[in-house]
Amino acid sequence: MSEHKTLFRDSVLERLNQVGAITARAMFGGYGLYMEGIMFALIAYDRLYLKVDDDNRNDFIAAGMFPFTYDRKHKPIQMSYYQLPANVLDDVAMLAAWVEKAHAAARRAKAKQKPKRSASFYGE
Repeated sequence: MSEHKTLFRDSVLERLNQVGAITARAMFGGYGLYMEGIMFALIAYDRLYLKVDDDNRNDFIAAGMFPFTYDRKHKPIQMSYYQLPANVLDDVAMLAAWVEKAHAAARRAKAKQKPKRSASFYGE
């Protein structure tokens, strides 16, 4: 990881840790951000993105923010993470509200996931 990426990650974590215990895991050239074991945000290309669903997506759209997209086999793939407005990161009270909504969206998404089926003793 480049020093610049690490500095950006550390700066974001310093601010986010003012509102909750946040950890980062390196993934795909960026970072997944976790609170209470649930990924609710990501850092990619020196931008912070928060998890969205129908409950908080309009907050991001109203602020003029866009979803995280990447190219897969020459097709853009849009993920359910939107870039956080820069002014939110500088306001602890606002940041806490946005983080809570993103964490709630991540909890809802996790609850909708089908449990992974483990192989039985008989291989069924």
